[in-house]
Amino acid sequence: MSIKTKLSSRLLRVWRRNLLVYMQSWRVRSLPPLLEPIFYLAAFGAGLGALISNVAYDGATISYPRFIAPALIAIAVMNNAFFETSYASFVRMYYQKTFDAMMTTPLTVQEIIAGEILWGATKAVIVTAIMMAVISAFGLISYPGGLLLLPLALLGGLAFGGAGMICTALVPNIELFNLPIFLFITPMFLFGGTFFPLANLPGWAQTTAVFLPLTHLVNLSRSFATGTFNASTLIGIAYLTVFCMATLPTALYLMRRRLIK
Repeated sequence: MSIKTKLSSRLLRVWRRNLLVYMQSWRVRSLPPLLEPIFYLAAFGAGLGALISNVAYDGATISYPRFIAPALIAIAVMNNAFFETSYASFVRMYYQKTFDAMMTTPLTVQEIIAGEILWGATKAVIVTAIMMAVISAFGLISYPGGLLLLPLALLGGLAFGGAGMICTALVPNIELFNLPIFLFITPMFLFGGTFFPLANLPGWAQTTAVFLPLTHLVNLSRSFATGTFNASTLIGIAYLTVFCMATLPTALYLMRRRLIK
């Protein structure tokens, strides 16, 4: 039986379970996406922005705060989806035995894992909506193109949620999550075109950055937030779609292998 036939709308039961847990402390959980853009824009916009007033990007000149604001959303999408399906899912699987309890119900393993990844992507959308409200107050997002940041957060959330779940399937203990974080997440954070244009990097770093999913998520966020669309927009969407098509089935397969021994 294929993976596809083992998935049904019952995966929404897993998604709903995580949503109910989230809602129990939604006020506290809303503080990071509410305050992070303010802190970053204050530190990088007012601080570093005083030294770098404008940035040349994609044939145009934009202010530095307008350059980094969309990148903050992309970083939040990556972090929330990845950490939700890595650390948080590992805790539910290994320590809380939540997956074991779910497996005693009619839910299949694939539905449990797909529900977890979908919830990670949903959390990325929630965080994006909160950050958009804050950043829009500074006039750094152009509408209506900026509304596309929400479906982009879902696509990026699925991509990084799948990647996080693959790590959950492979690491033997929770301490080893440090490896994908330092080897996968941190390099993208620094070299994915987040805080300075990729054109400022040496050639080898620019070539490497093209293969990093965060690079495309940042470019798409910047494109939608500034209302500029071109061929690179389609390339970024295609890259993230293919990345999802590769990581999601892999995550389902590896987690099934881990949970059913």
